[in-house]
Amino acid sequence: MQQKQLTDLLQFIKNTNNDQIDLAAMILKLAADSITLETLRSLAGSEKVLSAVSGKKENEVSEEEKTGTLSFTKKELESMPKSFQKTFIYDNRIVKFRYYRGLFQARYRRNGYNIEVASKDFDTMKKKFIEKLIGQAEVQDIPVSAPQRRTAKNVLFAEYAQEWLKLKEQTTKPSTFKEYSCMFAVDLRPTFGHLYLTEINRPLVQQYLFKFVEAEKYRTAEKLKLMLNCIFDMAVEDFNLASPMKKIVLPYHESKKGSALKKEEEKKLVEYCRNRKDDVASALLVLLYFGLRQSELSSLKIIDGNTLECETSKERMGRNVTLRYIPFTPIFKKVQDFVDFEKARTVNIYKLRSAFKRLFPQHHPHELRYTFITRCKECGVNPELVMLWDGHSGDKDVKTSAVDRGYTDYSKEYILSEAEKVNYDL
Repeated sequence: MQQKQLTDLLQFIKNTNNDQIDLAAMILKLAADSITLETLRSLAGSEKVLSAVSGKKENEVSEEEKTGTLSFTKKELESMPKSFQKTFIYDNRIVKFRYYRGLFQARYRRNGYNIEVASKDFDTMKKKFIEKLIGQAEVQDIPVSAPQRRTAKNVLFAEYAQEWLKLKEQTTKPSTFKEYSCMFAVDLRPTFGHLYLTEINRPLVQQYLFKFVEAEKYRTAEKLKLMLNCIFDMAVEDFNLASPMKKIVLPYHESKKGSALKKEEEKKLVEYCRNRKDDVASALLVLLYFGLRQSELSSLKIIDGNTLECETSKERMGRNVTLRYIPFTPIFKKVQDFVDFEKARTVNIYKLRSAFKRLFPQHHPHELRYTFITRCKECGVNPELVMLWDGHSGDKDVKTSAVDRGYTDYSKEYILSEAEKVNYDL
């Protein structure tokens, strides 16, 4: 029976006399299986009809009514704390009650709450329950729902890349981490930071990297590709995500190889340093005649007045510091008076690069290292000894192995005798 039909029938019953009540009750019993007593009460509004349907006298509690579930109206639910609105809305049959010894009793012991109410009147009991519920919610924390599970669909690239950077901070050298952080802040974050991981696809990344290729920033494109590969490799493991880096390609590009200074250029540099006589001049002469990397200048020390010591800066984080010892050569002794090692150690690298580029626009300061290695080989120094001086782990011109070098321990006299060979005219 539909709701409207039932409402019309009840309206008809209200207008009937007592002789017709029994007939109406019989009809209502047929529909009783599809509606609740509460619904019937709200529709009928007549205790005589309810008594006829239930077969009991007014104010008499039947066996079926002695136990049941406590339900609430929408208005009553809205008066409760939001967490309980959700709890009770579910099937509308959570809070149990019973009729015992003339009282309606309801109990709720869950999630830290302990509520017990009783009343002779059912509606009064419900009101008491709601009041106690609200009262306890005000003095204790309402249970918080479980946090949303992280997936590739709800994690932003910026958030995830920051997590990756935190790991790299613990596993790479400060200089390497600084480079990663700069690339993220300047290049990756502005482009991908606002996107969820699943929104970043292969075409998007490919076009992004091609922009650097078109601008002839090949090295930058390679570094960004490497960084994105690392980030998405971790995301694949965490979220079972299809990596957008699969099939990403960059056109082949052969990096421009540096070259040693010609002797005329070397002479020009020496004259420049003799006239300048400052921290930049000292640093440039150290790079030229000891083959140091710019990042190694800050670690230099002088041993016994004839040997320079420095820490190899290319070692990975966590590995033992490798010290190199490069003896003073005759060609260096010719300019030694113009070198202040303390100034060279504390020089501003950017200032040094700027001065060198103004002097040699087609060269890079790192090519001073090329010049040192080239001159040593031209002068006939043992190639394996040159590797020890410059800190290279391999050299295709040297037919030896890392094991052989590990077992080789050249005497100080032999090293100094080989250093004496580095003597030439400019």
